[in-house]
Amino acid sequence: MTETNVIAFPLVAVGQIGDDTVQTVNARDLHAFLGISTAFKDWIARRVSDYGFQEGRDFCSFLSESQGGRPAKEYALTIDMAKELSMVERNEQGKRARLYFIEMERRAKAAGDPIHLLNDPAAMRGLLLTYSEKVIALEAQVSDLSEKGEALDRIATADGSLNITEAAKALQMRPKDLFGWLRANGWIYRRAGGSHDLGYQSKTTAGLLEHKVTTVLRADGTEKITEQVRVTPKGLARLSALIKPAISAA
Repeated sequence: MTETNVIAFPLVAVGQIGDDTVQTVNARDLHAFLGISTAFKDWIARRVSDYGFQEGRDFCSFLSESQGGRPAKEYALTIDMAKELSMVERNEQGKRARLYFIEMERRAKAAGDPIHLLNDPAAMRGLLLTYSEKVIALEAQVSDLSEKGEALDRIATADGSLNITEAAKALQMRPKDLFGWLRANGWIYRRAGGSHDLGYQSKTTAGLLEHKVTTVLRADGTEKITEQVRVTPKGLARLSALIKPAISAA
């Protein structure tokens, strides 16, 4: 994980608001993280007015030297105010920020000495790393569940086994592409001199493929036995989950 990922969230620090020493968030950092297009001074003034935030209770303001050398008005917000400002933006960054502030509060309380924790850069870095990793893990789980849901949708109408051409249609791909994928990935093969494909035993044993034997009556009255490899509903579900990620990564 890069340093940029670690410091992406507005840092929680210890500050004085009114007579209390509390966890605070720099409003300008929060404004940048939320991706607000409105100028900072207009945004914070409007939010304070619209939601009735009070100085000395919800925030404190102070002057700091800007890059141009002139004093700039800054705001230190309580965690509760920062959470509310994040929530009212109604965007993905707002949700992430709110969850992050909740996690910072929980970790500080669990440590039993929140002020000491928030003044310890190493401890704060550890918390940020842990939270960022959790966000990434959750996003991966959501993506995985979405792909599985799409896979189930594609096989919902499958009834019994399908030949490979029918399976390709269910998977929304060309039959020749599916044949190629099955051969390349150890699902089917053809004996030297053979005229039809066979499923590998490991796939038939696992219930992913099956062989259908059909007796055909020739015009001269003789019989011809044909064998066809078919994809079972279980096999179609597995293919639906495997092939989409493989195609996306190509």
